[in-house]
Amino acid sequence: MPTLHTVKKPLQAAAAKLRRTGRTLGKLKPELVNPVQALHEIKARRHARRISSGLQLVLADRVDFLNPAHWDALAARTVFLSRDYLRVLEAHAPDNIEPRYAMAYADGEPVAALLLQRVSVGGAQLRKPGAKRLLDTPMAGLKEHLLVCGNLLVWGARAMALAPHADETQLWHAVCEAIYRLRRADKLDGQSDLALIKDLGMASEQVPPTLRLLGYRSVDTEPDMVLTLRPEWRSWDDYLASMTSGYRSAAKKLLKDCAGAGLTLRLATAEEMAARADELHALYGQVHQAQGLRLATLTPGYLPAMAASLGERFHCRVAEHTDGRWLGFVTSVHDGDTTLGYYIGYDRAANAEAPIYLTLLQSTVQDAIAFGSTRLSLGRTALEPKAKMGCKPEPLSCAVRHRVSALNWITTALTRTAEHDEPPERSPFKAAAADAA
Repeated sequence: MPTLHTVKKPLQAAAAKLRRTGRTLGKLKPELVNPVQALHEIKARRHARRISSGLQLVLADRVDFLNPAHWDALAARTVFLSRDYLRVLEAHAPDNIEPRYAMAYADGEPVAALLLQRVSVGGAQLRKPGAKRLLDTPMAGLKEHLLVCGNLLVWGARAMALAPHADETQLWHAVCEAIYRLRRADKLDGQSDLALIKDLGMASEQVPPTLRLLGYRSVDTEPDMVLTLRPEWRSWDDYLASMTSGYRSAAKKLLKDCAGAGLTLRLATAEEMAARADELHALYGQVHQAQGLRLATLTPGYLPAMAASLGERFHCRVAEHTDGRWLGFVTSVHDGDTTLGYYIGYDRAANAEAPIYLTLLQSTVQDAIAFGSTRLSLGRTALEPKAKMGCKPEPLSCAVRHRVSALNWITTALTRTAEHDEPPERSPFKAAAADAA
């Protein structure tokens, strides 16, 4: 006979699902609209979509087809737009990604540099692997194309460089015009029904109104978790000293537990990464395959090639067992004043015995300090442990548009019902230090 304890959790889960369904249905309620204003907006959008931005555009399939001086003048703000990185991306892109590039000019002066990606999406990338499900048969035949203004292999506003002195409205119009032209040019290889402007570094309500005028709908995604590094942090010990005793003890315990399991954390060279690329890729795969949405899967050569190309701007720290096996790794990229805690991988069975993931995650603070950065960006996932490290959320959003204007109501409904986890509030640092910051 079932007890109260055995039925409590299923009932709580069912109640939570009902609450989420209620919230979703509430968001889908029709909004009251002023018919005169609505008609005016429809006319304005129709007009905007049928005129050009007034800027001149250059489109390319390879970064080396573009004027290098013009590209570099705009792209210097992030390593992920550098030609060193983009050549690595072109040579080691995931199988379903083809890079595209666009530049906009105003009277011969470059004012925008864009990285775009044509992405093929199949059903296997939209669900976790596992037991057979009812969705397997219809999902197996799914084959769609997206055109993404952005880079699926990194987060944040790192695929677009806009000249600060140029007219913002005209620039965003040019971005949308470049997307439209590339989508039309790629039609022979398969229609891209959806265009996505990925990872705008702002909340959805701050997205430029030009995008909505041109048919794009914006939605907030999970935030980027960012640790602001203090000037007095010259070493890992300085970082630890600024924490309250509970958080400091927890951070030290992670290292102690890994050491007790025979693991040492050290930096690996680019040559080691290349020699053991398959080993690294297998560790990455154990993390990647557990994700529900896998629009892009790294190739084995991608991270070793990045290490070789970026040199001192790239770190790979491995968790090495006493027997020589690598049971985990984390990469960090020096990008201007920010360090990205980039891709991570670990042996899931070994992680159950020792806190490999959490220890590698916190080791990115050492890399950020070594790079001389003022910020450490750790991306969207694992919000709880990142909050315990002192990270705070910074908003990210994206904008999406269906190629058929009449079907954009579906896009609108989806963006209105999208939900994401909110990061927890944590205060790991001493009050005096926090007040002085």
